[in-house]
Amino acid sequence: MLCGGDVLKRGCEALRIQYSRDALRFLDRLTKKDVGRIREAVLKLTEKPPVGDIVTLQGYSDGRKRLRVGGWRIIFKYIAESEIEILAVIDIGNRGDIYR
Repeated sequence: MLCGGDVLKRGCEALRIQYSRDALRFLDRLTKKDVGRIREAVLKLTEKPPVGDIVTLQGYSDGRKRLRVGGWRIIFKYIAESEIEILAVIDIGNRGDIYR
């Protein structure tokens, strides 16, 4: 289940960013400075091509990728929905715990 989000215009296309509950819970525990770093990194994913240390995750057929931001990992995927593309932030966590 995805909740929360922003809608951005990227040229003629619209892109919506949606955060899962797990991702929002993790962000609630961080300092404002750290949340700003993660939010800035997520916004860079809206660029064409996306900017950052991005790797496609193995073992998932739905196109999940991970973004490395310091010691944190952001698990996300792009979803095409009619005229709006959705950037779904599935989970955010510490480097050692996120893949469990």
